[in-house]
Amino acid sequence: MAKEQPHLVKHSENADPRESTAADSERPTSISALKEQAAGLRRAQVMANLAHVVTKPDGSFETWSETLPKLIGVPPSEIVTSTRRWLDLIHPEDRARFRSTALEARAKKSRAEIEYRLWRKDGTWVYVRQVMEPIPGKPDAQGRRRWFNTLQDISELVRAQYGTRRLNRVYAVLSGINGAIARIRERQQLFQEACRIAIEEGQFVMAWIGLVDQKASIVDPVASAGNVGAFFETAPMAVLEMKPGGHGVAGRVVRTRQPVVSNDVKNDPQSLMRKELDERGINSLAVLPLIVEDKVVGTLALYAADPGFFDEHEMRLLTELARDVSFALDRIEKARKLDYVSFYDSLTGLPNRPLFHERLRVQLADAEAKKTRLAVMVLDIERFKTINDTLGRQAGDGLLAEVAKRLKQGGHPASWHARLGGDHFAIVAPAITTEEALAKRNERRLQQIFGSPFAVLDHQLRLSARLGIALYPQDGKDSDTLLQNAEAALKSAKATGERSLFYTPDMTARTPEKLSLESKLREALEKDQFVLHYQPKVDLHTRGMVGLEALIRWQQPELGLTPPTKFIPLLEETGLILEVGAWALRRAALDHRKWSDSGLKPPKIAVNVSAIQLRRRDFVKTVEQAIAQAGAPGAIDLEITESVVMEDVLSSITRLHELRRLGVSVAIDDFGTGYSSLAYLARLPAETLKIDRSFVKAMDQDPTARTLVATIISLAHSLRLKVVAEGVETEQQAEILRELQCDQMQGYLFGKPLPAEALAKLLQTNL
Repeated sequence: MAKEQPHLVKHSENADPRESTAADSERPTSISALKEQAAGLRRAQVMANLAHVVTKPDGSFETWSETLPKLIGVPPSEIVTSTRRWLDLIHPEDRARFRSTALEARAKKSRAEIEYRLWRKDGTWVYVRQVMEPIPGKPDAQGRRRWFNTLQDISELVRAQYGTRRLNRVYAVLSGINGAIARIRERQQLFQEACRIAIEEGQFVMAWIGLVDQKASIVDPVASAGNVGAFFETAPMAVLEMKPGGHGVAGRVVRTRQPVVSNDVKNDPQSLMRKELDERGINSLAVLPLIVEDKVVGTLALYAADPGFFDEHEMRLLTELARDVSFALDRIEKARKLDYVSFYDSLTGLPNRPLFHERLRVQLADAEAKKTRLAVMVLDIERFKTINDTLGRQAGDGLLAEVAKRLKQGGHPASWHARLGGDHFAIVAPAITTEEALAKRNERRLQQIFGSPFAVLDHQLRLSARLGIALYPQDGKDSDTLLQNAEAALKSAKATGERSLFYTPDMTARTPEKLSLESKLREALEKDQFVLHYQPKVDLHTRGMVGLEALIRWQQPELGLTPPTKFIPLLEETGLILEVGAWALRRAALDHRKWSDSGLKPPKIAVNVSAIQLRRRDFVKTVEQAIAQAGAPGAIDLEITESVVMEDVLSSITRLHELRRLGVSVAIDDFGTGYSSLAYLARLPAETLKIDRSFVKAMDQDPTARTLVATIISLAHSLRLKVVAEGVETEQQAEILRELQCDQMQGYLFGKPLPAEALAKLLQTNL
């Protein structure tokens, strides 16, 4: 059957040739116009990748367009001429659907549309959209009709849609893993979650993360998801080429520090494990390096079923993903180091005070559930200060480390210890039966620990210690009360010369001296005897003044200037800190306004906030009123110690956000001495971290302290926080801080706290 050229126009066989009209004279022009229209239609079909076929009622091809052979990649002489033969060109997986669509269209005598894959002679598959439309007219004897079929090559569209879906999968993985990075602080949990997201959101066949084991020179898989099975039993993981299996993809990534991609693993000459990959239906893979501090520490591997999956767009996103995971690893490692210091005493390796309270809370809940008793004991080394002052700090540190070692050796299996600070150690003993049994056990333990001399710097030192003991539940039902009462018992033991004492209520009775001091503090507030002194904060490089810290003093008529350590604890105990704290905020704002009105340019003043103040619901309002009354917006910042923030993290975050809306900046004071702040640091609306003076003081002699300071600065900068070092007293300390890229410093090296009048003169010299 010859094909019909679309530009030819046929007369109906039933037309009467004798019939004519006046238009006959114009026929040549009309035929020319039709030919021109047909040529335009043909060009349009070519441009749109369109073709058409007219089928007879029996399914054979009646006519077709010139573009049909090109669509299926054959010369015009080899074109198929029937629907039956056309079916042979359709992808086997699409034939049943095509046949069903065609039969349904014929039955309903209605238009139908279908997309399917069509085999070309050149060995490729094209995607085709076919529209079937019944041609009006009389059906044949069996009720069948002629059909007009429009076909369009939609391969480019399908590939674009597939590419979009593929990119969306990678975007979903990137988004999901970044969300995991934001909320997860534990490395293994992050790795496992990243692999899970790659499988569930990215629809990868397999995903795994490995870490470089430098000693073994291998990449060690630590997390995986998907169709892994026994994949790692034969996978080459060696990093060094000379080791067996050293030519594996993971090892190549570590050596070259570059991603390795294979988009056709079955035919890639460098591809290994073809059998294992084929069994899992894997056709593409990408392995990316995880780089921390310019060193490859691990690899991220993704395996896809789709051939050619990892193109330029996907790899750009996956490279960004690898960088994000690397950043998270860096942050987690730094956080781990800081967490250790936050939870454990670096000198003795024992839990510190914050971890002591956390563990004790858990143990108290267990004791309450089991209805058992528990003892909290505080141990103090006799004459430790004398030894420390006489033989030096190194000797004192060695002695504390040795005491901690003996505490851990030979103790009751269920007991545990902590260092509370200085020469004070805590001992927690669960499942107490009687006070007499505990007292005898304590005597034996004290003899074991202090019975033999301690060898410190060629000295043989014989020591003794005293114990204060508080019992749960009779002496307290929470960790703070028990520790407070154990310390009260220790104080009584030292005062009476007893080796150990159990707590009794009279030990914490308020003394007449304490009552007198409280009365004087109330009078001081009424008579305006409190004053503020201001200590400058300077830029590390220019040494120019960039801030002030307000420090409260008590000007007693009979005793003169009294430092805060003498009265702040009692202010907090009595609740007077609320009134005194509000006064300090107002006074600082007023001084700032006064200096500004005098033509000076004072920097912002940081005012310290206590835990009691921050817990108050009206604290934000108090700050707002202080600023408003002084008429000094932008004058005040707040400094809040790390431990205070962590007492109620969620409430602290809420209040600090409210303060930020007032234009008040927040600094976290004494950073590194608190508890668990690392898990929330990124969420705190703070602008500055202040490194505790104890670390600054020790860093020029203690490598551990210097490493800690460096880690704090690096972590703070990664979170876009400024860092202020407190207690800088020597040029050597300042130089170390400059090398570690600290931002600001504060300490006696630059100036002692000054009263407002003296500070005004200092500001005058800075104009």
